[in-house]
Amino acid sequence: MRWDELTVEEQARRTLPGFRDPATVRTFEAPEAMDVRFHEVQARSAINKVPDRSRMPFRWTINPYRGCHHACTYCFARPTHTYLDMNARRDFEREIVVKVNAPELVRRELARPSWKGEHVAMGTNTDPYQWVEGRYRLMPGIWEAMRDFANPCSILTKSPLLLRDRQLLEQVNARAAVTASFSVPTLDEKTWRATEPHTPHPRARLEAVAELNRIGIPTGILIAPLMPGVNDSPEQVERIVQIATDAGAVSIGGIALHLRGEVRDIFFDWLRESRPDLIPMYERLYARGAYAPKEVQERMRRMASAPGSPPRRFLKDRDQPARRGRRGSSRPREEARGARPVTSQGSLF
Repeated sequence: MRWDELTVEEQARRTLPGFRDPATVRTFEAPEAMDVRFHEVQARSAINKVPDRSRMPFRWTINPYRGCHHACTYCFARPTHTYLDMNARRDFEREIVVKVNAPELVRRELARPSWKGEHVAMGTNTDPYQWVEGRYRLMPGIWEAMRDFANPCSILTKSPLLLRDRQLLEQVNARAAVTASFSVPTLDEKTWRATEPHTPHPRARLEAVAELNRIGIPTGILIAPLMPGVNDSPEQVERIVQIATDAGAVSIGGIALHLRGEVRDIFFDWLRESRPDLIPMYERLYARGAYAPKEVQERMRRMASAPGSPPRRFLKDRDQPARRGRRGSSRPREEARGARPVTSQGSLF
């Protein structure tokens, strides 16, 4: 098992819906993981198809963890925990499912003759570089599989822990299109701590953007979600755009908050506690559904765009297929590196 000088205590075994074998439930003796339980499971698959009705600009995803200790108040993925007979509130933040066999599954699935080398997006549900990745280290094996099969891919994260794997990213980048994106909703200390309490500092994320671009990994930012009255002031957003531009960000985008399912109640509870003055505005803006009015979405999109930057372009599956060899292997693409399209993994919030 992938431990890093930590004491681990086995607590229990629990069967989760959708998993055949009982999960081993563990805790870590670390201040960051107090009151958090980690459910180790043997998953049946690792590369998951996105439903056709989804708005996502990609068809395949990998999520080595379910649940997220970042505890972002607005997280769109919270309702997925209900599929495990857990709640979207505390359980989503404190009961983390770890697919311990994810690297092996990814390698096996990329080797299948039926796999067409389509783009795979990571970080689409919960952050693969949340705190627990520093202990289980599942991502290096996944990057190695992407490298070995020359498979195009992208990553969205809130953690500079991604820099730990920079050499692997460079190796993937030598054989297939790979891009990174960091979510940076705000630089305001109070807002950051109130809305995403267990995430790394936003400035550390922007420093990671600069470092990855420096070594040749196309990296951008997503200013998302933009929450009316919370983090959408022009001054705040312009500051992020300027720092990201100076860091060489290849894409800068902004997306207005959407409140679907249980997330709506969770976010409104946060408003009642932290910003009751905003409740009337939110009741008006989100009276008709999960999304803010079109004019609000468009205003935020324009505000979060770098001056003179082209529209964000998403890499579709057909753009960069891996070149398949015999018996499921792949060989490097022949295109010139400068001709590769930039992937921007967004529209998640």
